[in-house]
Amino acid sequence: MKKSSMRTRVLTGAVAAAALGAGTFGAVSANASAPAAAPAAAVRADAADKNLQQTTHLTVAAATEAAQATLDAAKKENQRVSVAVVDRNGNTLVTLRGDGAGPQSYEAAEKKAFTAVSWNAPTSELVKRLEQAPTLKDIPGTLFLGGGAPVQVKGAPVAGIGVAGAPSGDLDEKFARAGVASLTK
Repeated sequence: MKKSSMRTRVLTGAVAAAALGAGTFGAVSANASAPAAAPAAAVRADAADKNLQQTTHLTVAAATEAAQATLDAAKKENQRVSVAVVDRNGNTLVTLRGDGAGPQSYEAAEKKAFTAVSWNAPTSELVKRLEQAPTLKDIPGTLFLGGGAPVQVKGAPVAGIGVAGAPSGDLDEKFARAGVASLTK
């Protein structure tokens, strides 16, 4: 059996991943994608090595500060919520369960954060997209309820903040936006 070069293996893997992604999410991406102009801003190719990309990520310290700012905003309005901050890849960086927050809020906050960063859009906006593409809600790990907000750098998503536990998705999302706003101060 002939041994493939590293470049051939990387390209083959990339083509296979692209084909799988296109087959799995092709119909969804047409309806759920973020505005076309934004996403390239937080990812750039390394000029010295064309096989590498550099991306922007939120630090754990910044994620923790944003989560705390989110809880503080909810507390000012006497709301008991949980907040989750995920990175660009949807991995949880921080989850805080506020005093008295319901047991369901923890997981819901994570899913809202994941959903917001995945589509680089507030989850309240994504709820509206369900009318055109109702199967979006079937994608594992997502939750199409108000309460998630993307964290953006130059229009590209670098993290997501999700909140759950307030009486409405609008309130959850208001608190998530407070967490996003705390990162720009």
